Amino acid sequence: QVVFALNQTLLQQESLRAGSFQIPYTTEDLIKHYNCGDLSSIIFNHDTSQVPNFINATLLAHERITAQEIDSYFRQELIYKRNERMGRRVKDLLEEYPDKSFFFAFGAGHFMGNSTVIDVLRRAGYEVEHTPAGQAI
Repeated sequence: QVVFALNQTLLQQESLRAGSFQIPYTTEDLIKHYNCGDLSSIIFNHDTSQVPNFINATLLAHERITAQEIDSYFRQELIYKRNERMGRRVKDLLEEYPDKSFFFAFGAGHFMGNSTVIDVLRRAGYEVEHTPAGQAI
């Protein structure tokens, strides 16, 4: 799986460099949607948007199975479990020090797809609000 993932990543990078493959959104698009708090936009609405995408139409059947296994592993380990751990850490701090004020800052990856840090905290009973760029806290 590691060799397959490395080969697919290299092929994707070569296609990007050759101009035969383009990412469907720009860095400016990401920044604009993030600053506007539009984390449900199509750009931020994919569980695997922060990990390589190995599944494509050119794969053979056995390669497609390998790609799906890798995709599932990345989604579970790099997204769901990570956000669950971070959400629990925030919850634990809030509960351990109820009289203290906290400020938590996370990268955009913690708010993408399903099972975000916000989802973890809301499931724990917390109310979470987005603070747009430029708004006083």
